[in-house]
Amino acid sequence: MKIAGFDIGGANTDLAIIDFDEGGDINNIRVDFSYLPMWMKKEELGNALLELIGDEIDQVDAVGISMTAELVDAYQTKKEGVLDIANRVKNTFDIPVGFVGLQKMMNLDELYSDPLQAAAANWMATSQIATIMSENCIMVDVGSTTTDIIPIKDGSECAKGRSDLERLGTGELVYTGTLRTNVAALVDKVPLDDSWFRVSSELFAISADVHNILGNIKVEDYSCDTPDGAGKSKEDSMRRIARVLCGDLDVLSHLDIISVCDYIYYKQALRISEAIMEVSEREIIGNVVTTGLGMNVLAAKAAEMVGIDSIGMDDFLTTEECVVAPAVGTALMMEEHLNSK
Repeated sequence: MKIAGFDIGGANTDLAIIDFDEGGDINNIRVDFSYLPMWMKKEELGNALLELIGDEIDQVDAVGISMTAELVDAYQTKKEGVLDIANRVKNTFDIPVGFVGLQKMMNLDELYSDPLQAAAANWMATSQIATIMSENCIMVDVGSTTTDIIPIKDGSECAKGRSDLERLGTGELVYTGTLRTNVAALVDKVPLDDSWFRVSSELFAISADVHNILGNIKVEDYSCDTPDGAGKSKEDSMRRIARVLCGDLDVLSHLDIISVCDYIYYKQALRISEAIMEVSEREIIGNVVTTGLGMNVLAAKAAEMVGIDSIGMDDFLTTEECVVAPAVGTALMMEEHLNSK
C-alpha cells in the first residue's frame, strides 16, 4: 500500500509517500516539497499536489492531509481556510482522503461538521514519530516559519494547548522559524563596536539571511522569497542585514554583519529555549527530540541552552525526511486510520 501524506503550510507544501508492506512495515519513503505561498497562490494548490506526486499518482492508494495554511490572510477566518483547502483536495483526488485533526484522523464529512478540528493540527502528525523514538520526551520541530514544542509522556502527546491560540499561551508554539521570521521580530537592538544600536522595523531581512551568512543553512535551503526580491548569495544576505541597521556594505564591514548575525542567532535560539523550559518545568519530561529544517541549527542549540540532552530525529529518519516530518507523520496516521476500519 502506498500512502501520500501532505502538509499544506502557508508557504510550503510538503509531501511524503510511504510504501508499506502487507504487515504495515515501511519499505520506502519518498519526500519532496513545493514553495507555494498560499496567500497569493491558493488556486494553484491542486496542481501543486499532483506535481509533487508525479508519476506515482496511479500507484497511490490514499492521501492524508495536514494543514496550517488556513491562517493565511487570503482567508477571512480559519474555518473558511480549512473548508477551502479541503474542497480543493477533494476536487483533486478520487481516492480515499483523510485529514489530521486535533483528536484523530478525520474523513471529509467529519471535517465539514467541525472544521476547526483540522486547523493547524500538523503537530499531531509529527508527534506520532516522536513517540516511536522516545516514550517520554519533548519534541521540538523547527520549521521554516514556526516551532512546535510537544511534550510526549508514556508514549502519547500530552500537550496542554490544542489550537494555535492556546499553544501560543502554553509555550507549545513559538512563532519563529529557520527561514521566514522577520529579523525585526527577533531583536529590537543589536551590539556593535561596544555600543547598542536599535534596528529598523521594516521587512528588510529574514532569519534565512542570518543563517545563510553564518553557514547554518545551504543556499538550496533558502526556499522562500527574499524580502527585496534579490538573490540568495551570502553577499545578498549581508546587504539585507545591513539595511536592518539602516546601513549598507559601504558602511558596515562583513565582520560587523557576522557579529550582528551571531547575536540575532543567539536571541532566536534563546526564544525557543525559554519555551522549552516552560514546557519542561510543567511536564518534567526527560530529553528533547529535535526535527525540522532547524533541527540542528536552532532546536539542538536551544535545548543545550537550558541544559537538556537532545537527540535528532535523523537517528530514525533521513535529514530530508526530518525537514518534512509532519508530512511523514500524516502518511503514518492515514495508514493507521485505514487499517483501523
